[in-house]
Amino acid sequence: MTDEINQAFPATYLQIDEATKVSGFTMASDPLTCSLLRTLAASKPAGKFLELGTGTGLSTAWILDGMDFSSTLVSIDNEARFLEIAESFLGNDQRLELITTDGGEWVENNRNKKYDYIFADTWHGKYLLLDEVLSMLTTGGLYIIDDMLPQPNWPEGHAEKATNLIKVLEMREDLFVTKQLWATGVILAVKK
Repeated sequence: MTDEINQAFPATYLQIDEATKVSGFTMASDPLTCSLLRTLAASKPAGKFLELGTGTGLSTAWILDGMDFSSTLVSIDNEARFLEIAESFLGNDQRLELITTDGGEWVENNRNKKYDYIFADTWHGKYLLLDEVLSMLTTGGLYIIDDMLPQPNWPEGHAEKATNLIKVLEMREDLFVTKQLWATGVILAVKK
């Protein structure tokens, strides 16, 4: 088995990827992870999706590609110049709401909302406000994080944070957790 993706990329992916490279954004999601995001999105018809950390919209494009037309996706990021790339290529998709805001503020102000699928690709919902974000997950809902294997752009001390997060997730009694030593290190959890 190979780590290559043998499926078509979303229609806008290559354009977003090129704009991402020009922008200098260096934290783009791995295409293997993105392919998994699309596949899992297809498992939630008429689903309510949340992406914490849009970046330039690379993973957003894959999630949208897997969603049906009755689903909705809220995607937030605090960096307007990168979010503008996502807006320019994905903004016409009526299922998508892109929000420029601080992740912590957004979570605190939206704690009563429920989602069937949460991709936490930033500090909030992963290393910060984990309990609050997991409480937003419906029963049977998917919680997905990546970059859990050592990455070259990790700052000093980040490996310990990742290890601690894995321990916290494994100890939770309200989740079924699977760790994948694949791509950048994906953790997939389902709310009991």
